[in-house]
Amino acid sequence: MHRRQFLAALTAAGASGVAHAYDPGRVLLAQAAAARRSPDVIFVPTPNEVVDRMLEMAKVTSKDVVYDLGCGDGRIVITAAQKYGARSVGIDIDPNRIAEATANAKAAKVTDKVRFIEGDLFEADITEATVVTLYLLTRLNEKLKPKLLKELQPGTRVVSHAFDMGDWAPEQKAQVAASTVYLWRIPARA
Repeated sequence: MHRRQFLAALTAAGASGVAHAYDPGRVLLAQAAAARRSPDVIFVPTPNEVVDRMLEMAKVTSKDVVYDLGCGDGRIVITAAQKYGARSVGIDIDPNRIAEATANAKAAKVTDKVRFIEGDLFEADITEATVVTLYLLTRLNEKLKPKLLKELQPGTRVVSHAFDMGDWAPEQKAQVAASTVYLWRIPARA
């Protein structure tokens, strides 16, 4: 009789979820959430005069969709919206940067024109971009280059602060104080 009561109690515990305290599927989900990749670079803000030059070189207009990959505090996205009326998207893997960028957009009163996405720029959907801005390292720009060439439409402008793309020669190059700004255009597909 005691065995029957024990089994009934065990069955009841299982129905209430206690028996699933070790569920391998749940452990994997918890590990996946904890396995977020760390940023590839530390956040260093782009000086405002460099932001202005990057957007000028890209000839941003209100018809553009500007994507800033590794957006940090959101200053490029916010400036594109404020100064040019462009719809803009910032992507950053660091949730603290996304929170800061969102707060900055609210303070700048451009939340109707900007959006921030916490995510990996190597995995993000960037197909709607007409302008892409970067402040990464050369090796990261080179790693990103195949994605840019595959996903972006011909004519899309790509602007980088300080770092080039290896053997992909820029269409234009400018010096702003101690910084170099590079501009490329996605070529026509063969």
